[in-house]
Amino acid sequence: MRHTAKAISTVTSIAALLGSFALSIPVVSNAAEADDIAQGKKIAFDRKKGNCLACHYIEGGALPGNIGPPLIAMKGRFPDKSILRAQIWDSRVSNPNTLMPPFGPHEVMSKSEIDQVVEFIYSL
Repeated sequence: MRHTAKAISTVTSIAALLGSFALSIPVVSNAAEADDIAQGKKIAFDRKKGNCLACHYIEGGALPGNIGPPLIAMKGRFPDKSILRAQIWDSRVSNPNTLMPPFGPHEVMSKSEIDQVVEFIYSL
């Protein structure tokens, strides 16, 4: 009986682990979306533009910071993509004490660059 419970627990743990890997695989519906995601990643990792790695862990990024939360499971955290975009555009709206730069109002990135970064971050 004890072995059965342990086996069920192990199988459940493996299923949960595999499920979490499935959540981290971006699903891309077309070539334009794939291009936006690739461009967004480039901007997010660019130290002169998005520089998201200065504060956030992002899978595949070198030397991530730990000031902001890790950027994982973003569709679960932001089911409405427009809220994620608003956060990147100007996070001071939802949190006046934030350390995150207001990328839109300070014109660090253009609207189209922010849209591409949103596509990339949302794919994580």
